Amino acid sequence: MTTDPTPEELLPLPAATLHILLALAENERHGYAIIQDVEARTDGELRLSAGTLYRSIARMAEQGLIIEIEKRRTRAEDERRRYYRITPLGVAVARAEVRRLSQLVRHARARGLAPRTV
Repeated sequence: MTTDPTPEELLPLPAATLHILLALAENERHGYAIIQDVEARTDGELRLSAGTLYRSIARMAEQGLIIEIEKRRTRAEDERRRYYRITPLGVAVARAEVRRLSQLVRHARARGLAPRTV
């Protein structure tokens, strides 16, 4: 018998994993929409390649962070597209990672390592 991991057992997350979870936090999306969301949200600083995206998606689905869903398509939509949704475990892991990163930033600022404003 296997047990599901706790969110903290999956930390720290690779940057791509957190960005994918953020992209799926509001809506179900297909792969290309995830790539576009990440690029727009980071002002182009992070561009996921298709290889990185689909390797990450496969691992995240295996870990139970996201699931592939069946979605009714319009005629205009490409039937090859696969849609993904964040799971409750994925939400818990994203929250735990954001909490971990917030603590890290707080510690860095306490040591005088706050980012300089431009």
